[in-house]
Amino acid sequence: MTLPRRVAGLMLAATLFAATPAFAQTNDPSLTPQQLDCLSRTTAATAADCLQPGAQPTPGGPGSGGGIPPRTVGLPELLVDLFPNPGDFPGVASGGQPATPVPTPNPLRDPAAASPDPSGGGAQAGGGQPTPPPPDVPPPGTAITAPPRAIAGSFVPDEVLVTVDGGAPVAQAVAAAYGLEIRSQRLSALLGTSLVRYGIPDGRPVGTVLAQLAGDGRTTTREPNHIYELQQAAAGPNFAFQRIALDEAAANGENVSIAVIDTAIDDTHPALKGVVAGSFDAMPGVTVTARDHATSVAGLIAGTGPFKGMAPGSKIFHARAFEGGKSNMEIILNALDWAAEQNVQIVNMSFVGPKNALLEQASRGARARGMILVAAAGNNGPGAPYGYPAAYKGVIAVTATDAKDALMKQANRGPYVYISAPGVDVMAPVGGGTDLVTGTSFAAAVVSGAIANLLHNEPGRSAESIEKALAATATDLGDKGRDTDFGFGLINTKAAEAVKE
Repeated sequence: MTLPRRVAGLMLAATLFAATPAFAQTNDPSLTPQQLDCLSRTTAATAADCLQPGAQPTPGGPGSGGGIPPRTVGLPELLVDLFPNPGDFPGVASGGQPATPVPTPNPLRDPAAASPDPSGGGAQAGGGQPTPPPPDVPPPGTAITAPPRAIAGSFVPDEVLVTVDGGAPVAQAVAAAYGLEIRSQRLSALLGTSLVRYGIPDGRPVGTVLAQLAGDGRTTTREPNHIYELQQAAAGPNFAFQRIALDEAAANGENVSIAVIDTAIDDTHPALKGVVAGSFDAMPGVTVTARDHATSVAGLIAGTGPFKGMAPGSKIFHARAFEGGKSNMEIILNALDWAAEQNVQIVNMSFVGPKNALLEQASRGARARGMILVAAAGNNGPGAPYGYPAAYKGVIAVTATDAKDALMKQANRGPYVYISAPGVDVMAPVGGGTDLVTGTSFAAAVVSGAIANLLHNEPGRSAESIEKALAATATDLGDKGRDTDFGFGLINTKAAEAVKE
């Protein structure tokens, strides 16, 4: 029997349609031409791959030329390593993520972090690695709920830091939902919640994972594990006392406690004899390679004996959080929490890194406890981005000047700069003796020591009162009033001491 021409045509079309693979379709106007082209040439089973940046059809799809090329995320290079020949920092993405982020052979990784501690009180948490979903069932939470985040600054390429309410069970559930692994978990005193360091075992970019976590109400803050750097530039009598109007013979920091978050320290140095009242290693298991930076910073603050610091008699609570001049956000937060637990009055932070919401939150928590935060403004030059934590509100950002009150050429500039202090070719303790050191790190130490004198003379003085006194009495340098180079000007300890709360 002869079928009508229309019916025959419909049957032929149906036959051809059934024999042709279904292609992914989309009306999403945000897709790039390359993604649309990829979608039009691939199968439905692999269409999701086309939504990844730079993806091409997988092998076997129409027009396939081989698989999906590695994905990269380009980031600006924001930090300048001021250490001579520091070497690479394994496990760090600087200015961009590697195509395949390396599983962290990271010198700052706690080697015992593989099996979390369910108590949440130490560096580990949980009862082992989270159980991943079966291979044929994708983790339910991995759909992107927000655009992938652009990340400024250097960071560990296969980790994210997340605050989680609910303790270890919730942290484990989040790990399982997003295909992550818990590398450490602890209750943070300054953040007021559990801080979890998640590993990304499958190579997803950090910005993508942060976007995936953004819509999960079990998490409150989600940040990269940013990298921070000590601020020492390449480097007669110590001119700092005279320049900051501090009587060397009367300088005294007795009954004042100061946390120094820095490298390992040489507490056997004669200038530090009896000075270190407490120590904490925030990176156990990592070999110590240098001690000079912390030794110089602590010596400038509280040195005694053959080298007199700005506040002899003050007590240093030393937290080792840097190696090779670098550290990461999780380690620094751990050190800050320890400092808070010691009830220190001043925290010296002679390091700089990118803006990070967790560090800002911890700084607010420290300030709420009455702690005075002093930080290096940075040595990355006039065109560098703001240095953090110095640029956070409630942190005294210190820049460096020389014996003639000229600004250190390498110093960061910006409206966040609060005060100036000697930091160019100042004498300080180092291994085996003393030497000239340069950097905003050491200017910050000078200011921490000066503030210790103010607290010794008036123990009940508040952080706000001291900040206002420093600003009101500083010797104006540069443009009239506060400026982006010198802040309010050169610290004048004697004048600040005369201003009563």
